[in-house]
Amino acid sequence: MTAGPLTGYRVVELGVWVAGPAAAGLMADWGADVIKVEPPAGDPQRRVFGALGIADQTGVPPFEIDNRGKRSVVLDLQTPEAREHMERLLATADVFVTNVRPDALERLGLGHEQVMARHPRLVYASLTGYGLDGPERNRAGYDIGAFWARSGLAHTLVPPDQLPPALRSGMGDHTTGITLVSGVLAKLLERERTGTGGLVATSLMRTGMYTLAWDIGIALRFGKRESTRSRERSRGPLVNSYRASDGRAFWLLLLEADRHWPKLVAALEMSELGDDERFTDAKLRLANSEALIAELDEAFATFTYDDLIVRFDAHDVWWAPINSIFDVIADPQAQANGAFVDMTPRDGEAPYRAVNGPVDFGGHAVRPGPVPNLGEHTADVLAELEQRS
Repeated sequence: MTAGPLTGYRVVELGVWVAGPAAAGLMADWGADVIKVEPPAGDPQRRVFGALGIADQTGVPPFEIDNRGKRSVVLDLQTPEAREHMERLLATADVFVTNVRPDALERLGLGHEQVMARHPRLVYASLTGYGLDGPERNRAGYDIGAFWARSGLAHTLVPPDQLPPALRSGMGDHTTGITLVSGVLAKLLERERTGTGGLVATSLMRTGMYTLAWDIGIALRFGKRESTRSRERSRGPLVNSYRASDGRAFWLLLLEADRHWPKLVAALEMSELGDDERFTDAKLRLANSEALIAELDEAFATFTYDDLIVRFDAHDVWWAPINSIFDVIADPQAQANGAFVDMTPRDGEAPYRAVNGPVDFGGHAVRPGPVPNLGEHTADVLAELEQRS
């Protein structure tokens, strides 16, 4: 196996919580030397379970997945000495990743214009809630606020008269983190040609809007949107969720309806459904979508899940299981496809696994380094700086 594709690159991270550390964490997985600069109290994500009212802080997977393989350096950037150390660190770096709010960075002399004036080869990677411009550039975001709520995503998940459900943590952060990484890699390629780095910026809000770009684009072009409906009232009955008789759920994926519809009828051995005048073509199935969903609910309830999926596969009916988290962990395809990675335990820890990053590289297998203790590498990194000077 070869070294990771970012071996030889140094990334300095001044990040908190999830999105910024997630971006730098992927680069650590891919071989970069990532130096995580933390305040004396540490990244608050280290104590995220405490914020949820959980006393035991032993093993914090939300922190571990985004910070494995990094080196932790504690610097109190309120002091001149620490800011000098930070400056020397940036002089050795290829990339600076931060999701600290712009005004706080500028007060520390670490705003992008300030840093780029001193270090023109550096790629300055900025991740904010709402962007570097505009009246709310310093507003706190979190992914629930900026990615989900402000972008329109949360509202679009449910019918207009309903409030969104409680959303899972970190999803918008991880999506925005990998968005930032893609921009960093493009800027590093440009630097190979020009010798000059520069600013790369994204935000939780912009990434959320890009995620919802189909719906927003239709509204921009035509001034309308398709309202989200309950599954019983969906206008896409053949791209919808259903249950088998034993309660297992699945999603039909019959997007090319006229091509796929006869295969579903054959799989169910229900010729009467195929002959029903309400459902003979895509236009009629759309007009009678609620009736078709009711018919399919009744039909699927006569088969077990295992029976259905055998029938689906035999007739090339496209479908997907609606997996629980524990179903995903046990999914043979996820296991075979490298979705999990063996972590490097610290002394006294039992071996454990975690979710792998979403990108593979031929000839390189990720084996993350250990999750750093707060300030574990401060002395070593500062000694390296002394040797370079």
